[in-house]
Amino acid sequence: MSEIDDLIAGRYRLRGMVGRGAMGVVWQATDTTLQRTVALKQLLQPNLDPQLAEQAQQRAMREGRIAARLHHPNAVAVHDVVIDNGLPVLVMEYLPSRSLADLIAEHGRLAPELVAHVGAQVAAALSAAHAAGIVHRDVKPANILITEDGTAKLTDFGISHAAGDVALTQTGLFAGTPAFLAPEIALGHRPTPASDVFSLGATLYAAVEDSPPFGDDAENPLALLHVIAAGQIRAPQQAGPLTPVLAAMLGADPARRVDAGQASEALYATATGAPLPPFVEAAAAQWGEGATVLTAPANGPAGTLLDAQPLQHPAPPATTPSRGNRGPYIAVGAAVAVVAAIVLLVSLLNSAEPTPVASPAPDSQTTTTTPAVQPVDLERAALRYYRLLPEQPAQAWQRLAPAIRTDRTSYLARWRAVESVMVFDSPRATGDSTVHIGVTLRLPDGTRIRESRQLGFTTDTPTPLISSMTLLDRERIPAPEPPEDDEKKHDEKPGKSEKSHGKGDEKGKGHDD
Repeated sequence: MSEIDDLIAGRYRLRGMVGRGAMGVVWQATDTTLQRTVALKQLLQPNLDPQLAEQAQQRAMREGRIAARLHHPNAVAVHDVVIDNGLPVLVMEYLPSRSLADLIAEHGRLAPELVAHVGAQVAAALSAAHAAGIVHRDVKPANILITEDGTAKLTDFGISHAAGDVALTQTGLFAGTPAFLAPEIALGHRPTPASDVFSLGATLYAAVEDSPPFGDDAENPLALLHVIAAGQIRAPQQAGPLTPVLAAMLGADPARRVDAGQASEALYATATGAPLPPFVEAAAAQWGEGATVLTAPANGPAGTLLDAQPLQHPAPPATTPSRGNRGPYIAVGAAVAVVAAIVLLVSLLNSAEPTPVASPAPDSQTTTTTPAVQPVDLERAALRYYRLLPEQPAQAWQRLAPAIRTDRTSYLARWRAVESVMVFDSPRATGDSTVHIGVTLRLPDGTRIRESRQLGFTTDTPTPLISSMTLLDRERIPAPEPPEDDEKKHDEKPGKSEKSHGKGDEKGKGHDD
């Protein structure tokens, strides 16, 4: 067992323990080479024979390197994986924060719009991970960190599972709580991007309901696994506007769930009060087809998730809520904007007592002029533009300012050559008239093109129009190769994606994209 001031791998000085779990210990440490604060996760392994221990170590190193390929503002960065005393150590970004699990434990149910704001960020990180070939495998409240400014970041990209897989094979035991597993995983199938989406949906369900969708029978995990495998989800009572998105994420058939990019888009719409994209309704309709069995809620008969009637949120209590009497911590309107969600989340992180959010009293002596276009309006305009593509390029063309409508025929032809568009990085206002957004374009041959752009808007029209499109980053991801057997895949190194940062050669052409 390491101690404070120990030097790990000849470079990282331990400063204090941050947390401890079944599969590892997390430390705050100083990188003595770069003189920066990092987080170190020392992975623990049960007693294994030397051959199995070597396999576990090699797999942890390999998957650690894969996780280090992921760079996303809503994912905790992995800097390195090193070996210390024969055990793998994960070197990560140090992030002063609190986990979503801590917030749920302290405050109970959270407001649906606030949860949607957190979920949209995490789903965007998952979308980027899936595009890079990374499956998280352990999405749960404890692995979602919330910073002081309300940013949500996903951590622990499957490394502890990589170290533990060999041990699980040897012992036949299940490590960790199964409460957030997808039904197909409980049935013994391999983790996939779709199972990550289900786990995120289960996590968001737990945040608004204060309990996972299958319950949390920690004393009888085998019985809980049986419930999960049967897909017996309890109808939510507090999800409100989040209900249809949860339905789309928690479908029993993994092939028919929304993907992480779609989940991020739908959650962002929920957080901002924008209309939900059509695919949410289509995916949620599965619940009416018997795809998932629901147990009867305490106050009514069994039904589909969409049958659940959301309760009205009472006003925040005057005193700190207790675990025995958990009302919603913060009451917000159904059309809350992202900015309001961030304010509420920061308040949640920094305040020990709930504070009602009151509107300022009207001042008869003062006339307040509200700007015609708010930052959230620009974010919605960016999202709606990409929602039209690639199916409705003519309508998308109309959302461009006249100054950049230079070649309509080429524009329409270019988008007709794209199979699908997925938002992986939700739009965020970066100025009075600019928005950053990240999208993945899927081509018919399976190739994906990931782009980050800054959109400029003109606000002198009733509806904001895109006046410029600056390419910030572009990555071309080749189509996946046909699946191979597990033994052959085990020895292969992850492929490299072709990447370019073509700011120079893209100038003057961004308006055509």
